[in-house]
Amino acid sequence: MTENSAPILIVPYMWIGDFVRCHSAVKLLNEQYPGQPVDLLSSRLCAPLTDYMPGVRKPLVFDLPRRSLPVSLYRALAQRLSDEHYGQAIIMPRTWKSALAPALAGIPKRTGFLGEMRFGLINDVRPGERKLPRMIDRMAALVLPKGAPRREQFPLPELRVRPEEIAAWRSRQGLSHDKRRVVALAPGAVGKGKAWPVAHYAALARELAAEGCAVWVLGGPNERVLADEIAVAGGSAMRDLTGDDLRNAVIAMATADAAVTNDSGLMHIAAALGTPTIAIFGPSSPWHWAPLNPLAAILEPPGDRVARERARTEGNAAVAHRCTSDVPVGSVLEAVRTALAQPR
Repeated sequence: MTENSAPILIVPYMWIGDFVRCHSAVKLLNEQYPGQPVDLLSSRLCAPLTDYMPGVRKPLVFDLPRRSLPVSLYRALAQRLSDEHYGQAIIMPRTWKSALAPALAGIPKRTGFLGEMRFGLINDVRPGERKLPRMIDRMAALVLPKGAPRREQFPLPELRVRPEEIAAWRSRQGLSHDKRRVVALAPGAVGKGKAWPVAHYAALARELAAEGCAVWVLGGPNERVLADEIAVAGGSAMRDLTGDDLRNAVIAMATADAAVTNDSGLMHIAAALGTPTIAIFGPSSPWHWAPLNPLAAILEPPGDRVARERARTEGNAAVAHRCTSDVPVGSVLEAVRTALAQPR
C-alpha cells in the first residue's frame, strides 16, 4: 500500500465537544484526498459519534488514562496502529504522550505542532501554533498542506442520524405518539462557572410546559440530580433522558425541535445535528468556543461589551469574571420561542 493510498489517522481531542469539532478536519481531508480512508482514534465515550460523521471510515477505540503514562498500554495501542498500516497520523493535542503511540507504531508521517518538545515523535512539524487563536485554525494548519494560505471559511462539523433510527428510538422510549414540540435541555458543563443555574433551567421548564412543550433533560449520569430538580418544575411534561450512552443523547438531540445548552459537548452535538440551539455563555468566549455551525442564539450576560471585544485577543481571561446566572430566564425563553417559530 503506497503512502498516497494508505489510510489517515486523526488523533483528536477527547472531550466530546472538541471531538465533534474535529469533523471539520475530516472534511478537509476528504476534500484533499477523495476516497482515502480517514479514521479517528477514540475513547469509548466518544466512539458513537463516529457512526454519525460522514467521511469517517471507523473509530479506533482505545481508552487511555488522562494523568498517567502506562507504557504497556501505549505499546498495545502502537501495535494496533501498526496493524492498520496508516500512512499519516495527524496529532491534534500538543502533549508529548499523544504522539507516543503513533511514533512507536512507525507511522511514516506524523504531523503536529512541536508542543511539549516532541522532537522525533513528530516528524512533520507545523509552525505558528501560538498565532492561531481558535481551535479550528489550529486544526486547519495541521490538515492542510504545509505553507497553505490561511483559510477564512471551513467545512462545518456534521452529524447525521437516519430517520428510521429516530423512529425506532422514539418507539423504544414510548414517544411514538407524542406530537408535542420538544425542547431539549442540557444543564451539564465541564469547567467552573459554565453551567446556567439549575433553578433557571427549572423555571424555563415550567414556562415551556405551560406552553404545551415536552421538555427532555439530556446528559450523562452526573446530570441525573439536575434532571430531578428540573422535574419538580416541569412535572409530567419533563422526561429524564440522562444516562451513560452518548448515542441516546445524539438521537434525542436530533429529534428535538430546539435545544438549550451551556457551553458544553452537547452544545456542539446539537449544532452539528442542525437542531436550533440556544447556547448560554458566561466565563468563556463564544468567539473561541462556540460551534462553527449557525446557532439559533448565543446568550451572554448583559453589558460588558469591552470584555467581549477583549476576549478576541485575550481569550477566556477577558470574560472569566462573568456569571451565567446573569443571563435572564426571560431572554432564554424568548429565544426558544423564536427558534420554535422557525421552520426546521
